[in-house]
Amino acid sequence: MRERRKRVRKCRLCSRKVDYVDYKDTKLLREFLTDKGKIIPRRTNGNCAKHQRMVKIAIKRARQMALIPYVKD
Repeated sequence: MRERRKRVRKCRLCSRKVDYVDYKDTKLLREFLTDKGKIIPRRTNGNCAKHQRMVKIAIKRARQMALIPYVKD
């Protein structure tokens, strides 16, 4: 059986040198949402733990402020 190599993904936010993920930056936050509006997990998008926590909190705040929808039909 052939062994699959896992591709190591670099954190997009670390490479951009982002210190803080702002909830008002909806353009950035939409990169981390599926077409249904769910938050993409860390293992899929390759974020580091620190930035994934920031993204999670920012998306939840943006949803609360009605900048991003909770779900898309």
